[in-house]
Amino acid sequence: MNRTLLEQLRRITPEEQDILDGRRGFNEDIYVQAKGNVFDSRKLLDSTKLITVRPHTRFVAFPKHTHNYVEVIYMCSGQTRHHINGEEVLLRQGELLFLGQSAIQEIDAAGENDIGVNFIILPEFFDQSLKMIGEEESPLRDFIIGCLRAENCGGIGYLHFKVADVLPIQNLVENLIWTIMNNQQIKRSINQTTMGLLFLQLLNYTDKIATGGTQTEEDLVLAILRYVEENYKEGELTDLAQSLHYDLYWLSRMIRKRTGKTYTELIQQKRMQQSAYLLRNTDMSVAEVGNAVGYDNLSYFHRIFRKQYGVSPKQFRDKKTQA
Repeated sequence: MNRTLLEQLRRITPEEQDILDGRRGFNEDIYVQAKGNVFDSRKLLDSTKLITVRPHTRFVAFPKHTHNYVEVIYMCSGQTRHHINGEEVLLRQGELLFLGQSAIQEIDAAGENDIGVNFIILPEFFDQSLKMIGEEESPLRDFIIGCLRAENCGGIGYLHFKVADVLPIQNLVENLIWTIMNNQQIKRSINQTTMGLLFLQLLNYTDKIATGGTQTEEDLVLAILRYVEENYKEGELTDLAQSLHYDLYWLSRMIRKRTGKTYTELIQQKRMQQSAYLLRNTDMSVAEVGNAVGYDNLSYFHRIFRKQYGVSPKQFRDKKTQA
């Protein structure tokens, strides 16, 4: 991380100085609007803003609490130990932790060199950012983004991205911190664009995600959706069941229960999205596109594509070209 920015974040805050001087411990007045355990965006975020950052307060443990906003924690150096819905999460340097609003969190006291940054984000901040990745829709993308926005997460309490070794993600997070802390002009547009780029990068590293919460099946869902992403052309449910060591019929029911779609529907959805991408962005013939996404029968490909998009593949391409 940039040395100047890290030194700025390392400075002892007035809140931390009070703790070190023994004047008080955890100061709930900073975080809670009224008596209770809900950290309130109205206490932490200016009414004109959708996002802010604040250094994680060291030297004191945070008791059990939830949030009425989306919180993202990034470790600039050192580590912090979190307890989320009863599960222990060790967040190390360079890693990201996304917390849903329903997550119950405790945090152990951090030391002087454990430098973390808390992003306080209202859900509507993500709206503009997500438009940037609309062209890349997929079942996996929908699942992850739903969790990042704390919507329909199937009980997930957190997403832990172990991306310390991914330089583009480190650069984007650092840029986001720097922009917010230095009050740049037109910063909302800059920040939303940076967040969109960050999402695109994170979606390329779903193998580095750890999930948690009340549903222990979510890691299995991620594994299934990753398989669909990578094997949509020829991947069979029997192969997936064997690779995951699950009974075929149990896995089929689980997929339907947790995604709302059958395995065949997931495969077809991904094939259609990929064929639309190829028609928009390459000069491959319609037959080549159909074959590339797994359809040997061109007539069947035409029929499925028209059912999905309301036009033939050629009409879809012509319409996009004219636009």
